[in-house]
Amino acid sequence: MMQKILLFIGLCFVSLTSSAQSLPQESRVPGGVAIIPLTGLESTNAPSAWYKGNRVMVISSQGTQYQKDSHWLAIAGIPLSAKHDKKQHLRANATSFYFEIEDKEYKAQYLTVKNKRHVDPDPEDIKRWRTEKAKMVAAFKHWSEPTATTTQFSLPAQGPYSSPFGLKRFFNKQPRNPHSGLDIAAPQGAPIVAPSTGTVVDTGNYFFNGNTVIIDHGLGLTTMYCHMSKIDVKIGDKVVTGDKLGEIGKTGRVTGPHLHWSVSLNNTRVDPTLFLAP
Repeated sequence: MMQKILLFIGLCFVSLTSSAQSLPQESRVPGGVAIIPLTGLESTNAPSAWYKGNRVMVISSQGTQYQKDSHWLAIAGIPLSAKHDKKQHLRANATSFYFEIEDKEYKAQYLTVKNKRHVDPDPEDIKRWRTEKAKMVAAFKHWSEPTATTTQFSLPAQGPYSSPFGLKRFFNKQPRNPHSGLDIAAPQGAPIVAPSTGTVVDTGNYFFNGNTVIIDHGLGLTTMYCHMSKIDVKIGDKVVTGDKLGEIGKTGRVTGPHLHWSVSLNNTRVDPTLFLAP
């Protein structure tokens, strides 16, 4: 009898937790994610929220640990360039919300790149890169409102993490921008799959990123896949979790085959591991 009671309690617990809204892991540091209850905004429609000039994801708090605090939650990506000694300002409708962040010291990584143009691009390379950057930013800023909200991902490739997010990078001893994604080491030709439902909003062969795919998951959340050897999707394709996007490669600025996976929230590159299920 006791075993049946315990089994019943366990099934009830699974039912309750599976119906709860999953959220990314909060980490209020540069490159992290802030979850901000929009206290006082109880409208039927989701408020329009903005942070550092970019529109921010807003979701219902129902089914989360924040539901007693507010009806709506802002899920904001914090730039790597954000200063911890300054209060961060988020605006929702006509209301201001302020939050603080902590400092985080990211490690340094020194890499040797054989293609010298990927370290010191010539003028034509720079012109190409600027055009490609504008395309990528347009994809990162793309805003859609799907019926289902994505706030958690599965891994898009199988393999060890070869370079974590946020590393201070030096190519051939020259300082460059911090690492804005997560590198997953895998053999050439290994599959890359969609980590969640979304729409392909950009593909191309880029100077630094090589063969690239960008997926829009809605509400300012996008993911990018770089250095691919093969692309199996096209702009406009709808994908679901597990759909093949392409294959691992070593195109663009690389030292070997791997996937560079970026997660962008409100046009801000954040740590992808914050969106992985525990």
